[in-house]
Amino acid sequence: MLDSLKIAIVCDWLTVAGGAERVILEMHELFPRAPIFTTVFDENECKAFKGADVRAAFKWIPFARKMHRVLFPLMPAAFERMDLSEYDLVLSSCHSASKGVITRPETLHICYCHSPMRYVWDRSQSYRAGFKRFAPFEPLYSPILHNIRMWDRVAAERPDKFLSNSSYISERIKKYYGRESTVLYPPVDLSRFSAFSARADAGAQGTHGTQGTHGDYYLAVGRLIPYKRFDLVIEAARQVGRPLKIVGEGPEYSALRKLVRACPASAVAHKAKVEFLGKINDEDLKSVYQNAKALIFPQVEDFGIVPLEAMASGTPVIAYGMGGALETVVDGVSGLFFDEQTPESLAKAIRKFEKSHWDSACVAASVEKFSAPRFRAELRHYLEEAWAKHQKSS
Repeated sequence: MLDSLKIAIVCDWLTVAGGAERVILEMHELFPRAPIFTTVFDENECKAFKGADVRAAFKWIPFARKMHRVLFPLMPAAFERMDLSEYDLVLSSCHSASKGVITRPETLHICYCHSPMRYVWDRSQSYRAGFKRFAPFEPLYSPILHNIRMWDRVAAERPDKFLSNSSYISERIKKYYGRESTVLYPPVDLSRFSAFSARADAGAQGTHGTQGTHGDYYLAVGRLIPYKRFDLVIEAARQVGRPLKIVGEGPEYSALRKLVRACPASAVAHKAKVEFLGKINDEDLKSVYQNAKALIFPQVEDFGIVPLEAMASGTPVIAYGMGGALETVVDGVSGLFFDEQTPESLAKAIRKFEKSHWDSACVAASVEKFSAPRFRAELRHYLEEAWAKHQKSS
């Protein structure tokens, strides 16, 4: 049914290879002939889209690929200018403005929403604090934010249906947009960790814990930005005196290094050796995951790909008990939760974790439902049903 339709894919931007880009890639795999409309495309960072028909609105702006966020106030107008009049089905992948495209009444527009715009809704104040680095422009922040918030609410009426990447995001869509949505968990490339899963299934290293054969370090992975709360992990590791490896780059690197250097000279804190690994390749990341005692995930995420990558490696997760982690980590099976975003609460969870043993094969098996083939199959089934209903109503 869908193969006879003219389909277009729309996304906010393609500048990094992250979780949202993985969703767009799976959409492209499902509909390889569909053009991808976006604002900015960095083919060097998004090599997986080589050969795809990507149509970038800001390709004429020299600095767009490196400073696309500066262009954000122009994006609503850019999406409204995109001509999608020839398409039967428009599939948007949105965490920003791409849902705001304008389609014909006959066109079915389905939005896969990663999150309502964080920077204009519930996290607007924290983003405002970060904006203080651009002090001369700070007076413009409030009126720009207000206008975009009003536009975003109107734009949220344009999709015919919403898909959300988690129940957590489904609630936020209902809160800020007044729209119902269907949860479709995003895809995770679990095959990257299949070598460990096979080893675990063979019984080579079936347990994970204080007396297992894995490394003695804890792990944190992600972009070094304030809301990821790497500072919390460093402070908790200091309290319990455990080694910590941090994978990732970002603007908080200097501040986190300074926090590590300010470590008190107590005997326990001295054991909390913190190692910054920076950005590493896939093979090294797989090894770091597999050999960690546990991944620590202290932030609130809409869904969170990193815990799934760790669990697919057989490594359990210690997560803050809010957001998408509640839908991916099984308490007592693939990890455990801590209740407050404080070093003390996290340190208490680490001590609790070390009193238990974890079956690596069970941890890896717990994430099989998040595979990429499952995502493609469920998305196609949803679209076929939605198109059939759309045709009847038309």
